[in-house]
Amino acid sequence: MKTKIVTFGEILLRISKPEYQRLFQGHRMLGNYGGSEANTAISLACMGDNVEYVTRLPHGAMGEAALMHLREFGLKVSHVVRGGERLGTYYFEEAVAMRNSHVIYDRKNSAMYSLKRGMIDWEKVFADAAVFHCSGITCAISRDSMESTMDAIKLAAADGLIIVCDINYRKNLWGYGMEPHDVIFNMMQYSDIVFGDQNEWEVASGVPHIPFVATDDKCELDKDAYQEYFQKMHKLFPKCKKMIMALRNQLASSHHVLTGVLYDAVEGKLYTTKMYDIQPVVDPMGVGDAFVAGYIHAHQKWGDDNQYCLNFALSASALKNTIPGDQNLVSEEEVISNITSSGGRIQR
Repeated sequence: MKTKIVTFGEILLRISKPEYQRLFQGHRMLGNYGGSEANTAISLACMGDNVEYVTRLPHGAMGEAALMHLREFGLKVSHVVRGGERLGTYYFEEAVAMRNSHVIYDRKNSAMYSLKRGMIDWEKVFADAAVFHCSGITCAISRDSMESTMDAIKLAAADGLIIVCDINYRKNLWGYGMEPHDVIFNMMQYSDIVFGDQNEWEVASGVPHIPFVATDDKCELDKDAYQEYFQKMHKLFPKCKKMIMALRNQLASSHHVLTGVLYDAVEGKLYTTKMYDIQPVVDPMGVGDAFVAGYIHAHQKWGDDNQYCLNFALSASALKNTIPGDQNLVSEEEVISNITSSGGRIQR
């Protein structure tokens, strides 16, 4: 039985200032690795999954350092290709009190930016794979990166892999002339599982999202409204069997309310779960990546137990808020423990 999960994207060096300083303050810089698809891959590996991460890295010390970081968590990296000018980076200014976070991307002419179609031997990558995870971010980097992603998606679909699409819309990355809606909409036509927050679902579909305004964990969702919303989504994306939406309301930089919904298109049924009232939030970067990784892990282990898979994915996402850096370094046991200790019910 094939178990390998393949994720594809760009690993980035995240550069920030300590102690909530602004980017133009002080003289010390902190560095750690991030990138949505790498975050997802590492989270899956921490939960015990068989994961291969595919990317392109430059030759030299920076490429080697990134590769060592991936290997540290047990990821398979035999199909990582080398070349290009540089490692992609981003600069992150942390939010505090009423001041929002700020992200500046520096990815132009990175190794992934200049990735060409045919550089990755997808037939070899998928030979022993069960799941392919891809992201709208990879399609936003450059036209070549987008076309490489679509080549992989089409081959994965032909090979019968489960295709997981994280919508991952980043407005500031789209600069090569394609409309984000058109590209992401096309990706989702091939996808079996789609994940995104409420705003990302709106970008992908063109259908206005339902505002999420919960101020604590006592709020109740309008289930009928979400049921109707995802019935519309199923008509737009008929291949998609599982549609997942993360819902987060940021009351302050360190106080978020988090939940999620799952729509099973085969059953025509909406699933909801508990809400987490998270205070303090230590680091919100990668919370969505933790959610999708938690769901992929749960789906591979517990299949169509939709309620439990959603409970597990949300618990993983909630835990990420407590961990500095971009990656959710928690085990399956810790995620399950968080479900029960925070008042959730294990339903199987």
